[in-house]
Amino acid sequence: MVESGHLAGYDRVCGFRLADRVPGTYLHVLGFPLSLRLMTFAGFPIPLIGLVHVANRITVRRPVRVGESVDFRTYAENLRPHERGRQLDVVLVASVGGEEVWRGVSTYLGKERASGGGPRRGDRPAPPAASARWRVTPRVGTDYARVSGDRNPIHTSKLGARLLGFPRPIAHGMWSKARCLAALESRLPEAYTVDVAFKLPVPLPSTVAFSAGATGEGWDFGLHGARDGRPHLVGTVR
Repeated sequence: MVESGHLAGYDRVCGFRLADRVPGTYLHVLGFPLSLRLMTFAGFPIPLIGLVHVANRITVRRPVRVGESVDFRTYAENLRPHERGRQLDVVLVASVGGEEVWRGVSTYLGKERASGGGPRRGDRPAPPAASARWRVTPRVGTDYARVSGDRNPIHTSKLGARLLGFPRPIAHGMWSKARCLAALESRLPEAYTVDVAFKLPVPLPSTVAFSAGATGEGWDFGLHGARDGRPHLVGTVR
């Protein structure tokens, strides 16, 4: 069941207005423990350790409100090769009274080969003009871990981050997606699909620049480093 207290905590961490309607990214948090059980099964084709969340697509079919009881089911599909290893999709479906109301597809990469490296800084296109700038503090990592249940130390601990090759903790990708969606909250219809690709991690602390532009079908948006223009996330709402 969607509980008002937990929802309010999530809204505060991610920048949504307090309301009895859940944000599009919230059901990912409620269903994440089930998806995590799937990914830790012995037969899951890619080891959980080192799994990288590279993309996420959410389809909201109708608003879900506080007090509604939500059922989840999850499954994995579309295992496929990637130049750096293998990818697959973990699908999470939310239903109310037997009606599908929400669907999330998280794409994960299991790295098996070293990357050839991304584009050099000089090859990187200039980011679009910023609509807003946000200071992302280390507390974002710990607060989002608390409300999401995703307590991966790479987001909350300097030591945990260093063990996985990062000089300091990084923000959860789904926090970044939620924060961008919160910036568009007043412009969203009741039913939509929000699709993002996660690029470079957001180090904690840092300052990021959010950009958004209306299209004939919805919105294109992105998140970049405010100082260096490094891309963190690109997405669309349709």
